[in-house]
Amino acid sequence: MDASFPRFAMVAGESSGDLLAGLLLDGLRQRWSGLSACGIGGPHMVRRGFEPWWPHDKLSVHGYGLDVFLRVGELLAIRSRLKTRLLRRKPDVFIGVDAPDFNLALEAGLRSQGVKTVHFVCPSIWAWRAERVEKIRRSADHVLCLFPFEPALLAQHGIAATFVGHPLAMVIPMAIDRAQARLQLGLAASDLVVAVLPGSRRSEIEHLAARFVQAAALLKRARPAIKFVIPAVASLRERIEQVLRNAGMAEQVLVVQGQSHTVLAACDLTLIASGTATLEAALFKRPMVIAYNMSWMSWRLMRSKQLQPWVGLPNILCGEFVVPELLQDAATPQALAHEALLWIEAIESRSVRIETLERRFAELHLSLQGDTSQLAAHAIEQVLEG
Repeated sequence: MDASFPRFAMVAGESSGDLLAGLLLDGLRQRWSGLSACGIGGPHMVRRGFEPWWPHDKLSVHGYGLDVFLRVGELLAIRSRLKTRLLRRKPDVFIGVDAPDFNLALEAGLRSQGVKTVHFVCPSIWAWRAERVEKIRRSADHVLCLFPFEPALLAQHGIAATFVGHPLAMVIPMAIDRAQARLQLGLAASDLVVAVLPGSRRSEIEHLAARFVQAAALLKRARPAIKFVIPAVASLRERIEQVLRNAGMAEQVLVVQGQSHTVLAACDLTLIASGTATLEAALFKRPMVIAYNMSWMSWRLMRSKQLQPWVGLPNILCGEFVVPELLQDAATPQALAHEALLWIEAIESRSVRIETLERRFAELHLSLQGDTSQLAAHAIEQVLEG
């Protein structure tokens, strides 16, 4: 590589981090066409010329349970080897994309040795684990934020940060073509459609899928005309179909591979696992019932560190319960079905509740818009220039 171009090191964990890092590389390459980038990443990054030393799914863990315990030795070994390799030939900037448990400690170690560091996606210190703010201050020269209120919050703690927009707010259009989405899925314009999104991790499927499917069975009994659609991750499709067979719902639910955005565009309502998908549903302006269930240990730890009364991103960003949340033991099939039926009644009567929700979600959508790749690349350029 031409020495006049910067050399970046990056670590992105899971598919969401890979997607964000890919967008970032687009902006960086527009500024420096001959840059080099290496570290831990996935297919979106590789397509943009990234050199992966380890695949991004090596960092994929969930919660505080057995999965993390069994993987911790492997993850610590990878981080140690990566740090040694990067210090052997220091990059101009290290960019940790999400994966804060892995990246912040790595950033702190590199920064102490004179490497400039950027952390992309502010950890949710405003929602839980506020103690992370000290770790961020030690680790990152600059933080790239997806939510507009985060830079001011970090500035209170002496941390430089830039709001770069949320890429989902640019990918998802303000006005949704529901008719076209239904045509793609073979659904009629007059159908009452409920999207079921029990999560994209195996642990989420194990904890939530059966509850969602049993709730769907109750809804089908109350409203026989309802059509259900599940967008399944390829690796989890077989497990989801087994859950449907066990509940006698295999013939009642359309399972499609991927296409979560098409499904959200087509639906009237979604039963959805807490996570980034809830923000996607909000940007599609869809009513939802948020649910989550995890191991007892993970639940206790999370609750002890929770700072706000909300868990779902739409509620956190709106600052109130605009959609219902059913968590842990409260996430029963009966409760899920009850909340869904309340939304269905509101949809059919076109009540004030629906109009208010759509207006709030449209305002949220506008507040999150920004050219993420260009804004992030500009902020990193400032870091390079000191």
